[in-house]
Amino acid sequence: MADEREWRPDPTSHVYVYLQVVHHIAEQIRAGRLRAGARLPAERDLAEQYGVAVNTVRRAVRDLRDRGLVITVPIKGTFVRPEASPEAPGSEDGTVN
Repeated sequence: MADEREWRPDPTSHVYVYLQVVHHIAEQIRAGRLRAGARLPAERDLAEQYGVAVNTVRRAVRDLRDRGLVITVPIKGTFVRPEASPEAPGSEDGTVN
C-alpha cells in the first residue's frame, strides 16, 4: 500500500478532484486493499496524503457515504461498510421503528 499513498489527483483533469478521490478510495475498497470494517485515516490526514484541501476530502467522504461504501460514527471515525450490511427497519424513509 506504500505506492497507494503516493497517488495524487490530477488537477488538470476534467473530473472534479473530490470525485477522483472518491474513485480512488472506492477502487481500494473493491480491490480489497481496504476491507470491511477498516477505519479510514482522519480527514486531515487524507487531505495531506492526497495533497488536497480538507473540504475536498469532506465532500469525498460524504459522497462515499451516499454511495453506501463507508459509514461515519461520530467521534470514532469513518469505516468501510460491510458488503452485506442489513438495512435497519424503516431506514429507507428515515424513520426508526
